[in-house]
Amino acid sequence: MTKIFRTRIRWFRSDNLKSKIKNLKSAGFLAIGLTFVFGGAVAQAQQPARIPRIGILVPTSAAFFSARLEAFRQRLRELGYVEGKNIVIEWRYAEGKLERLPDLAAELVRLKVDVIVTAGPGILAAKKASPTIPIVFAAAPDPVGAGIVSSLARPGGNITGLSFMAPDLDGKRLELLKEAFPKVARVAFLWQSGGPGGNLPLTDMEAAAKALGLKLLSLPVRSLDDFESAFARAKREGAQALITNTSGLINTQQRQVLDFAAKNRLPAMYPTSEFVEAGGLMSYAPSFADQWRRAADFVDKILKGTKPADIPVEQPMKFEFIINLKAAKQIGVTIPPNVLVRADKVIR
Repeated sequence: MTKIFRTRIRWFRSDNLKSKIKNLKSAGFLAIGLTFVFGGAVAQAQQPARIPRIGILVPTSAAFFSARLEAFRQRLRELGYVEGKNIVIEWRYAEGKLERLPDLAAELVRLKVDVIVTAGPGILAAKKASPTIPIVFAAAPDPVGAGIVSSLARPGGNITGLSFMAPDLDGKRLELLKEAFPKVARVAFLWQSGGPGGNLPLTDMEAAAKALGLKLLSLPVRSLDDFESAFARAKREGAQALITNTSGLINTQQRQVLDFAAKNRLPAMYPTSEFVEAGGLMSYAPSFADQWRRAADFVDKILKGTKPADIPVEQPMKFEFIINLKAAKQIGVTIPPNVLVRADKVIR
């Protein structure tokens, strides 16, 4: 009897208990496995999708670029992007201080933005900051001549965008200025030296002036401290009119430039509409608001997977000749009817 009892205990311990333990282990591993599978799937489903980030690198101030930046935002909204919801925009402004651009570009790179949108001197700063992050320039004066892209059709690398044909426009601006004021013989050219194009702005303007029989007085500026001496030289050497090129530094000193022209009764031609809308006399340029609006389409293509190298650089589609008759009256000049009729917009 005792022997049989001991045998049954050994059987229970050796077989039933082992079987039960085996079953418990199998069930446990299955539960753990299911936890990993379904738990991982739930975690993956709940993990929020990464929101794309756009870096905006502006050489000048937010105020000067307000219309352009709003055009960019508006087009993004039309394309389905809502800031703070499915897109994040990082804004950086150099306030006309070109030396700040490399650091601001580096900040955007550290933030790991998906694309950088910039213009003018900000283009090379962004390009040097990253050879891989896609870059869209909303306005480049001569992207091929400045070595920004290989060609307009095949930009190559990580950069593309929109050109505003600055070299071709210099002659047109001087031509309109000369046509409006045929007695003008000596024109002061206010331009920012030390930029990515080197002395190219001066070379192009000198060629245009020579073709029109005008004497060009070069007024280069590199910092805020140079404006006073530049204006003094213009007065000293008898400038009869003023023309400026587009630059972050000059744009930030818009009021100072306008006041100088008004005080000295100088007919002036500007490269952006913002100067005329703020009280300047004339401007002839592409619509930079339209340029920035179209830049949003470039961003959209890149965020959807198109490489910048495969997006050709575009040329301006819209040009504007604007005349401010209030400014003409202020400096005591009259715009001839044959010039006035060619204006796309007249401010009265």
